[in-house]
Amino acid sequence: MAAYRRRTYEGCCSVSFLKYVLYVFNVLFFFAGWAVLGVGLWTVIDKHHYVNLLATSTYAATSYILIIAGITVLFVTVIGCIGVRQEDRCLLLIYTFMLLLIFLLEAVAGIIAYVYQEQVRSELAVYMNGTFNSYYYFDQGRTDAIDSLQRKYKCCGALDFEDWHYSRWLKENPDVKNKVPDSCCITETPSCGVRDHPSNIHDDSCIGALEKEIKDHLNILGAVGLGFCFVQVFGMIISCCLYISIRDYIGPKKHYNYER
Repeated sequence: MAAYRRRTYEGCCSVSFLKYVLYVFNVLFFFAGWAVLGVGLWTVIDKHHYVNLLATSTYAATSYILIIAGITVLFVTVIGCIGVRQEDRCLLLIYTFMLLLIFLLEAVAGIIAYVYQEQVRSELAVYMNGTFNSYYYFDQGRTDAIDSLQRKYKCCGALDFEDWHYSRWLKENPDVKNKVPDSCCITETPSCGVRDHPSNIHDDSCIGALEKEIKDHLNILGAVGLGFCFVQVFGMIISCCLYISIRDYIGPKKHYNYER
């Protein structure tokens, strides 16, 4: 029986070795959780205004899934450390199932990000021109998003600067002298949009600029989601091995004491 117990505590499958590995994993996992949370928050804070220009909330949903996964990681690492320290099999079991949950959340976020890339162009082509023409000036959130987009990417109009000629903004405000918003101007000044000559305004399409912006960011979200989700696999394997090692040690130990 003593030989059995020694084997349980020796080698790469020993309780002490697995506890050490899981401690190290939890430290790395904790920082990975902050990274996932940071990417999600960055998307929501820095890119949130572009969501107003999209027909669906898929882009935002991907970010919120990563935020939930990141927050969950921070709590799970605490559970894992307590379970390892106390050699508590119940906590280790909870820890393993939570790792599985995080794995699924990050995998879903990554898959959604990559799949949605293929739909961005068609969604923008169908929805964005209508948003520019119908909501500019009448919806403050969308107005700010459009102005920000045109300034940042030096573009004007969804497809072309002439789109503004048919906008609800100009049709319902005959007193407005502008032909395009001031945010289209190469050098922006009040009422500079009265002239829509290419020498005065940017004439690039905003759809192409926004499509590239969203696709580039979806690549980051997808890489973070799918990349970090595989980290959990290693953690689940180690925690399961530790669970089994603790069970195998405690079982014979109790039996041995009972025999004595």
